[in-house]
Amino acid sequence: MVRLEEIPMFAALTESNLKDLYNQTHIKHYSKDSIVFYEGDESTYLHILLEGSIKLYKTTPKGTQIQINRLGAPDLIGEYACFEKHPFPATCEFVTEGTMGLLPFDVVYKHLSDPNFSLEIIKSLTGKVGLLSALVHKETVLSSEAKVADLMLRQLVLFHRLKNNELASILNLTPETFSRILTKFKKEGIITVESQKVVIHNEDALYTIVDTNTMKDCTNCIASFKESIGYKG
Repeated sequence: MVRLEEIPMFAALTESNLKDLYNQTHIKHYSKDSIVFYEGDESTYLHILLEGSIKLYKTTPKGTQIQINRLGAPDLIGEYACFEKHPFPATCEFVTEGTMGLLPFDVVYKHLSDPNFSLEIIKSLTGKVGLLSALVHKETVLSSEAKVADLMLRQLVLFHRLKNNELASILNLTPETFSRILTKFKKEGIITVESQKVVIHNEDALYTIVDTNTMKDCTNCIASFKESIGYKG
C-alpha cells in the first residue's frame, strides 16, 4: 500500500505536518466492485487512493454507465467536490480490492499555505481537466472503430489484462459492438489474437482509422477478394 509521503502532494511537507495528516486520515479497505461514493453524494473528505484501481462513471437516465476514467494508486479523488463544495459529479467504484484514505477538507485547507502542497493540488486538478477534455473528444468526435484503434495504439497492454466486456466499458461501447470491431480488424489482417493477446500487424491501418475517423469496407481488399471466391492459396 502507498504511504502518504510517497505521494507528491505530501512529499514536501514537514515531518510534523505529515504526522498531523496521518492522525487525521481515516483508512478504509474495499473489496472489488465496492462503491466508494455515488454521483450526487456529498462529502467532507478528500479521497486518496492508496491501493488498487477504481473507475469513475456517470449514469444516464436509462441506467447506462458512461465511464470517465480509470485510476490506479496513488491518486486523488474528488478534488472538485472538495474545493467547490459540490456533490460528487460521478460514481466511484473499485475494480480491484483496494484502500482509500479519507482526509477531512478542513485539514486540506489548513495545509494550502504550503506552496508545494498547493502546487501538487493544482497539478492534479489540471490533469483531471486534461482527462475530461480527452473524454469529450473521444465521445463526440471518434467513431466506434476509431475508439478501439486509438486504445490499441495507446494502451495495448489493456487488451492483454482485461476482458472484452471491461474494454468495451472503458470505451463506452456495448460488448457486441466491441466484439464486432475486433472481428473486423482481424478479418482485415490488422490484428490477430494469439494466446488471448492482441498482436498488431498493421499499425499504419490503425493510425489511418484514427486520423480519418472511419474504416474502409476493406483495408486488405486482396485478402477479402480471395476469401469471397473461396481461394485457399
